[in-house]
Amino acid sequence: MRYLTWFLRIVLFVALLGFALKNNEPVVLRYFFGYEWNTTLVVALLSFFALGMLFGVVAMVQPWFRLRGELAEAKRALQTARQKPATPSSPEQAS
Repeated sequence: MRYLTWFLRIVLFVALLGFALKNNEPVVLRYFFGYEWNTTLVVALLSFFALGMLFGVVAMVQPWFRLRGELAEAKRALQTARQKPATPSSPEQAS
């Protein structure tokens, strides 16, 4: 299994390297107010991909902390429920 993982990593690296080598033409990204960014296409794609990942991680921070709090509260409730002594129920006497 370890060899398969390394093989897939090498294949992915070679594919991405080939993509980077084939897309090295310069591009101009134009922004508002006359701002421009001159770079290669692969750098621009990688930058916007990384920026998108960063926005995704930032968007998940608040739900992640909320879920961690809920999990901690559930663990505390479970622990207190386990520590509570079981009250024996008195059997009803049928006469």
